[in-house]
This record gives sequence, C-alpha cells and structure tokens, in this order.
Amino acid sequence: MTNASNSARSSVPIPNGGTRVLHRSSTSIPPRAVRGEGIYIFDQNGKSYLDACGGAAVSCLGHSDPDVRAAMHAQIDQIAYAHSGFFSSDAMEELADELVASAPEGIDKVYFVSGGSEATEAALKMARQYFLEIGQPDRKYVIARRQSYHGNTLGALSVGGNMWRRKQFEPLLITASHIAPVYQYRDQRDDETPEAYGLRVAKELETAILELGAESVAAFVAEPVVGATAGALAPVPGYFKRVREICDKYGVLLILDEVMCGMGRTGTLHAIEQEGISGDLQTIAKGLGAGYQPIGAVLVSKKINDAIANGSGFFQHGHTYQGHATACAAALATQRAIKERNLLANVVKQGENLVTALQAKLGQHPFVGDIRGRGLFRGVELVADRETKDPFDPTLKINAKIKKAAFARGLMAYPMGGTIDGVRGDHVLFAPAFIIDENDVAKIVDLFACALDDVFKAEGLA
Repeated sequence: MTNASNSARSSVPIPNGGTRVLHRSSTSIPPRAVRGEGIYIFDQNGKSYLDACGGAAVSCLGHSDPDVRAAMHAQIDQIAYAHSGFFSSDAMEELADELVASAPEGIDKVYFVSGGSEATEAALKMARQYFLEIGQPDRKYVIARRQSYHGNTLGALSVGGNMWRRKQFEPLLITASHIAPVYQYRDQRDDETPEAYGLRVAKELETAILELGAESVAAFVAEPVVGATAGALAPVPGYFKRVREICDKYGVLLILDEVMCGMGRTGTLHAIEQEGISGDLQTIAKGLGAGYQPIGAVLVSKKINDAIANGSGFFQHGHTYQGHATACAAALATQRAIKERNLLANVVKQGENLVTALQAKLGQHPFVGDIRGRGLFRGVELVADRETKDPFDPTLKINAKIKKAAFARGLMAYPMGGTIDGVRGDHVLFAPAFIIDENDVAKIVDLFACALDDVFKAEGLA
C-alpha cells in the first residue's frame, strides 16, 4: 500500500464519540483512564474511582507505587527486552531466585510467561511432556472442576469449567473432565461436617480417575480459592490434603492455579500454604507484577524439571516475550515491596475488617445469600430468596447492573453472573490493593451498599 493510500485511510473520520478499538463490548465505550494515585483511578473528566477489585485482582500495590516505577525506569535505562532464546537477564534471574526461595516445598524452577492464560497453557504442556520424558505416553487426560476458570486461550478454556465461556468454542476445545467444586454454601449437606463434605467431594476425583483409567490421566487442575467464576470459594479443611493423596496414589500431577488467588491475595504468599500441601506445577500471574507490566509464571517442581533436564533437555514451548526484562524488574520490585513492607499482615487485618464490615452492613440484606473468601479476596453471592437460596432470573442481569451502578458511584467492583452453573447465579468479587486501610474498607462497603440499593430499587425489589 502506498503512503498516499495510507494517509487517505488514516484521514477517514471517526464518528462523533467513536473509537477504532474493538473494546470488550461493542455497545459502549469505556471512559479513558488517565492517571492512577494509590487505590484510585482517574478518568479524562477528572472523576475518581476507588479500585476495590484490583481490576481483576491484579493491582495489589495500587496504581502509583514509586519503588516499582523506579525499578522499571532503571531496567529500561539498561535494556528493556532481549529475547530469551539468546539471553537471560539479571531481573529474570533475581526474580526466579526470589520466587523459589519463598515457594511451597518442592518447587525448584520458574518458567516465565506474560499472563495467566499463558501460564496455564505452559503448565498443561509441561505436564504432558513430563509423562513422555518418563515413558508414560498414554497419560493425556486432564481433570478439573466445574465453575473453575483457568484462562481464555483454547487449552486453558478446555480445562476451565465455566460452561458459558466454553459453549460457543466447544468444537475447538480439547477433551477434559470436570468434577464438583468445593461450594460449601450450596452443596454441603445438613448432616455433614465441613471435613466430611470435603472428603465426599474429593472422592469425585478418584472416581473420575478410575473411570478414565488411572494410567491415562495426566493431571488435576484446581484453584485453591476459586475466583472469577464462583466468587471467592475457599476449600474446606482437609480437602486439598485428600486431593494430594489421591493424585499421588495414581501418579497424577497436581496443577494449582493461583493466577488470581495467589501472591498474597488470601493472606499468605501462596494460597495453598493454608492447606499444608504443594503442587507439582503452580501457575501465578496477576499479583506477581501488580499490573505494572504483563507477567505470569509457572512454578515447577524438582521432579518435573529433573525429568526434562535428564531426558530431552528441552521444554518444547516458548513465547516471544517470556522473561521480559522490564516485566521481571517490575515483578521483582513488587515482591520485595510486599515482603519488606509486611503487607501480608495488612492483607489479613484488612481482610478481616472487610468481611466484618460486609457482614455488619449486608449480613441481613434480603438479597445477600453468602459472604465468603479469605484475606483481601472476598465474594458476596446474591440471591432472590435467602431461605431457598434461589438465584435471580439470569435475564435480569443483576450482576451487570450492580457493576454499572457501583461504577457510577465511583466504585470498581467485580460482579459476575453464572455463579452456580455458568448461567444462574450472581456474585460480586472484592480484591482491593494490599495497601488499603480501615477508612478505605468503610468506603468500599458503603459505596457497594448504595449500589445494591440503586439496583434493587430500580428493579422494584427494595
């Protein structure tokens, strides 16, 4: 194409108020974020928004951390990017050392990528290659849980258990099996203790392995605390210990997805620490770099690394931007800030403040069914009837209306629909920055309560 035709094309006017960006929705154009300050984002009109969800549980240090910004500037002044097929970098090596030193038992290496979906793809391929390396080529099936979310690329979507996200892409997906999640609010029987319920649900994993054939199952994938698709569903005591035992019994790898719930979000650096086990592979992202640069990683156990190192010596996978020096520098500064400022203690403290405030303000609300989660990872499930736990008619799109009402009041929350089965159910997820204080918590809860009132009054329900 000639320069003249390029110029003519670029001069085609955009309709008034329009955009050439294919945004997430074709029916509306979002405001433009022009500045970040602490836990607030400001749009082009100067309106402020309290970020109570970290975008998507990402911005754990807020939007203007001086140490992270300085680390990025310093790295860019040296070298911003060098392809990992030719070079490593100080930032990547130091970040890997930092992550392994604080990782769950057995983790020996780190494989860097650019986000959560990429991390899941890499983990799945690494699991498959592991079994080829050790002479078990029949192991190919993956088991996951219903209402899980592991990413939007095709492999990650295949193991994800949210039916709405999967439906239109089903012909393109690899085969995966799905068992029940730990959904205590809806699925624990009245005659069960939490521990007995957890053992019952874990039994589904063993049943699925035997049905597929133990020698053909490669991995079980699970979020320690389920995030986007179910609203901060935490496991019951003993569940993951039993899962670990079942995986070990049948030689199945355990892949832990901590993309959303990890890196301090639940009050410990890794959510699985609270369950007393380790995975064979563990995916991390979001809070790893706090949103200052796109980055994710797979934490790799020694047994998997050794199998590859002593076998082919080459993991058959790769991305252009993996181990990006500037992204690693940002993540390294993020992780050091969390540690040096003792922010995990604040996650625990403000997490308790948040759930206490939500219970006090909304615990008896006629349309609030459950308030749950850990640390600064909290979910509120909304119901049409508290006694029966019946959800709202999904055609009402209650979650979308709450998001809009909260945003209008200057609050960023993370409402989602399809909580129960991918179609029915509404919840709101909160995942604010680790730097919040008591006043921020009070403001989040007050604005959220007002947004609920706005929606339910408009629906004629209040």
